[in-house]
Amino acid sequence: MLLKILYQDEFIVAVDKPSGLLVHRSMLDKHETQFALQLVRDQIGQHVFPVHRLDRPTSGVLLFALTPDMARALGEQFSANAIEKYYLTIVRGHAPASGLIDYALKEQLDKIADKLANQDKAAQSAQTSYQRVANFELEYAVGRYQTARYSLLLVSPKTGRKHQIRRHLAHINHPIVGDTTHGDGKHNIFLRNEFAYSGLALSCIGMTIHHPVSHTRLTLRADPSDSMVGLLSQWQLTPTQLHQLIEQNLYKESAQNE
Repeated sequence: MLLKILYQDEFIVAVDKPSGLLVHRSMLDKHETQFALQLVRDQIGQHVFPVHRLDRPTSGVLLFALTPDMARALGEQFSANAIEKYYLTIVRGHAPASGLIDYALKEQLDKIADKLANQDKAAQSAQTSYQRVANFELEYAVGRYQTARYSLLLVSPKTGRKHQIRRHLAHINHPIVGDTTHGDGKHNIFLRNEFAYSGLALSCIGMTIHHPVSHTRLTLRADPSDSMVGLLSQWQLTPTQLHQLIEQNLYKESAQNE
């Protein structure tokens, strides 16, 4: 498997991680043989150092450092929440036009990977902003409602808690479609049966960092996953229209952050 390289210089490399690919070897799946870290290393012919992670079902911008010093410098930016990240997601229901979710999250620990971690840590502060890009209403009855409603959101996490976006959107009763842990099972089944859609509707489509060497703002961009684009096309939102909506809303979000 070859990964799409979004940016590369002598210090960093960014790739477009497909949904379903682990970033690195994990105790969560001992039988998996492909990982983004090894694929990128073999593809560019040099060691790479992960500086953040994307959940296995999430697609999009994945950044690696090419030296340990660069990994430390970028890691400090992530730890300080100094890196802007933008995700595109589809959620159940018609969400408000925009909002800031400020809701502390208790750390979610895995029974295997985190068995030695402190089990009694207090909830950590977490903030996620979002803006609605589009609404959809389908003439299908799902559950107790006569129509199926969805929203396309541009989401920007201000902190980096585990599964933050998924948990925050579920907290405001607009869970991400395809989320089997925090989502709505009835809607997941409906989308699978009617539109042949499965998987998590979450893609990291943008990331802005401060390059530690050139000291310039560097924006990395990736397209939404093909599966999300395909689902939205079935809802009469063409790829061209989707691209235009993304550009309009990313421009507004970036202007607010400057």
